[in-house]
Amino acid sequence: MFNLMIIELIKSFFFGLVEGITEWLPISSTGHMILLDQFVKLDVSKSFYSMFEVVIQLGAIMAVVVIYWKRIWPFHHSQAVGIAAPKGIWRYVDKDIMIMWLKIFISCLPAGIIGVAFNDTFERLFYNPVSVAIALIVFGVAFIWIETAHKGKKAKVNSIAEISYNMAVMIGFFQLIAAVFPGTSRSGATIVGALLLGVSRTVAAEYTFFLAIPVMFGAALFKLLKFGLAFTSMEFWIMMVGLLTAFVSSIIVIKFLMRYIKKHDFKVFGWYRIALGLLVLLYFLVLK
Repeated sequence: MFNLMIIELIKSFFFGLVEGITEWLPISSTGHMILLDQFVKLDVSKSFYSMFEVVIQLGAIMAVVVIYWKRIWPFHHSQAVGIAAPKGIWRYVDKDIMIMWLKIFISCLPAGIIGVAFNDTFERLFYNPVSVAIALIVFGVAFIWIETAHKGKKAKVNSIAEISYNMAVMIGFFQLIAAVFPGTSRSGATIVGALLLGVSRTVAAEYTFFLAIPVMFGAALFKLLKFGLAFTSMEFWIMMVGLLTAFVSSIIVIKFLMRYIKKHDFKVFGWYRIALGLLVLLYFLVLK
């Protein structure tokens, strides 16, 4: 029994590692999780696994919260003095951060309304290896095309504060694409949308990170409430290992990505997506 538990915890570690790495790189965490499940099966019920693969995203979310806490928490006492000092409630609430969260809320609406309403339908129709492979390839091509077309051009938007409300809506619809088609990548879809709108790579990535907080928290809470809290001891530890691994690996990956895109573009992720998508199609349509 003990040996079986260790094996399942090792599997959970791999799921958490894949989640933490692929959630923030624009290569599709959902797609990789679907593919990993084809080869590494957790010995759990179908309902638990359906909840587990979403809830371990909470570990990835907490990595963003820890790294960017000062950028996302709006409640603090301003130390500014003089004529430029904020007045009234704004002495205790950062107005710029609140505006940012309003934009993020707007970006969440398309996926929040349509994605949740038709979640079961989307899972039934598109949560399969072939759909994942096609989405990987299509958005891989999109990354390469966009980066090639924008080579040498200066970004129009160089801070989150410069993202307009109209841009926030359009980025939200790109995020909806990821909610419909696994393999698209939530971060990949929103980054592609932001780049098309003239947002710099760094700002596009950061906005994607912040946008993930309410989206992923909401999805995890929905799945957790749907499953209930009646975990067995084995299920509890599988969940904990997955969450912790996703948290630690996410911190490492986020810091790596932000350093990487200051000097490089997203083409390498586009080529990776295409190569992986072709391998998946080869395996499931020819070899399997």
